[in-house]
Amino acid sequence: MNAVLAAREPSAKYLATQPSPLLQNFNLLASAPGGMTKLRELILTLAVQGKLVPQDPGDEPGSVLLQRIRAEKDRLIAEGKAKRDKPLAAVAEEEKPFELPVGWEWVKGRDLFSVIRGVTYQKTDARDTPVEKHHPILRANNIRGSINLEDLVYVPSELISDDQLLRVGDYVVCLASGSKHLVGKAAPFREALACSFGAFCGAIRPIQETEYFAVYLASPMYRDSVSEASAGIGINNLKGSSLLDLDIALPPLAEQSRIVARVEELMRLCDALETKGRLEAEQHARLVGTLLGTLADSDTPEALAGNWQRIAAHFDLLLDRPEAVDALEQTILQLAVRGLLVPQDPDDEPASALLKKIRVEKDRLIAEGKVKRDNPLSPIAEDEKPFGLPSGWEWVKGRDLFSVIRGVTYQKTDARDAAAENHLPILRANNIRSSINLDDLVYVPSSLISDDQLLRVGDYVVCLASGSKKLVGKAAPFRELLECSFGAFCGVIRPVQEIAYLAVYLASPMYRDSVSEKSAGIGINNLKGSSLLDLDIALPPLAEQSRIVARVESLRRLCADLRRGLSACQTTQAQVAAALVETSVA
Repeated sequence: MNAVLAAREPSAKYLATQPSPLLQNFNLLASAPGGMTKLRELILTLAVQGKLVPQDPGDEPGSVLLQRIRAEKDRLIAEGKAKRDKPLAAVAEEEKPFELPVGWEWVKGRDLFSVIRGVTYQKTDARDTPVEKHHPILRANNIRGSINLEDLVYVPSELISDDQLLRVGDYVVCLASGSKHLVGKAAPFREALACSFGAFCGAIRPIQETEYFAVYLASPMYRDSVSEASAGIGINNLKGSSLLDLDIALPPLAEQSRIVARVEELMRLCDALETKGRLEAEQHARLVGTLLGTLADSDTPEALAGNWQRIAAHFDLLLDRPEAVDALEQTILQLAVRGLLVPQDPDDEPASALLKKIRVEKDRLIAEGKVKRDNPLSPIAEDEKPFGLPSGWEWVKGRDLFSVIRGVTYQKTDARDAAAENHLPILRANNIRSSINLDDLVYVPSSLISDDQLLRVGDYVVCLASGSKKLVGKAAPFRELLECSFGAFCGVIRPVQEIAYLAVYLASPMYRDSVSEKSAGIGINNLKGSSLLDLDIALPPLAEQSRIVARVESLRRLCADLRRGLSACQTTQAQVAAALVETSVA
């Protein structure tokens, strides 16, 4: 039994002594991927099937409770406070989803409650703030796990019948929504507030008040039933008659109280486990951030080696979740672009010599009219350099290494969803991931595409505009043997001389931080091509670039293996949890 359960008496004793796989494996189910949601659903499923608490043969059976409810309903009908239903046959044997415990009864919804439709009003009737002789109206957005009283509207009291005034003990239910997931969602009304509800909602009003309805209306059994019953094109609708026709397993009244108490207790345990899980995740993230930050902040290879040695023995604890592996990968890339990932070799030809060769090649391309001449720029000032460079490295601007080409502008009417004659495929922002993804291409006339806009192996496709700031600047190398181009929201970084090391730099936090600072916009975030050309880049010697690329690829493969291992472990956990759930409800 874990510490959270042990702290929750008397639940812990109860859980420890029960034969149910659910209760014996509570913690395992909770820790599986998506486990808390499944666990809550399972608790409610077992509750409405009579499997969550033991039956007591001394309880007054559900049939007696049902007789009292019918007597009360007949009284309300006689007083004109409820409508008489058409007589219905009992729930047929083949319609019963499961066998009931002793003392339980199958009933229809209409045996237990009535359904009241909501208030119809014009938009011009509604007010956003309280007004005299107006009542607040609940709408679908106010129905959550409980009733939420934010964002109310107020309509004239004269539009609201007495029946439509909510009473404590009612359940407000969403009867119409564009989301099938929301239709049927219900919450108990427990407010001391004169209030009603809109036409897209209804109220389930029990003939005899019982908190057990809250358990049933939260259960997967209820949700599945209303999902089958709701229908519509665009708007999904649930008829009040469908709620009245629900098949409900009714426990004895005394057992209902035990079920409600047990469900509340177990839900509190779920809350405690979720809180514990969140705290653990936050603490783990802080620990990983601190330790990996120590690595990234190392000033020298010797300092890095010492810091690495101190935390390497604890990697099994640090790297026990995917986000920690992601953080490690980013740290590796940051170390790479700072010259701390591989040792320097004093015999390497320095980056200054490489830079001269690139400059010669760029001058040749300028002379041939293949690239534009840049305005001369002053060298990077000493106080602008983010960190000290290893021997042989050079600070350069992006324009020293590459040009930037803007994408193809085309009209929506020009684009085709499938290949067509004299059309070429176009890459867009959604095609830029860690590598180029060739799904969901569009095809535009070749006549709209200049020679410069045809992608070449060695180019890097970059997102220059997006509603998401996180996506702007995202870049991926183009390595496809495919004649294609790229759209206006993208650009291409084209190296003067092919540099595999650019892939490392463009994946690094240093690059991402730089483009994040340079992108701007309201609604759409934009990154100018000139901002890419003005990037400050630490350039290693060519031989060291090769060593860095090889080491990064090796370590990223290791990260990929770690993710696969964690994924396999989570899959196994989920399979075990699913088997336990199946066993529990069987």
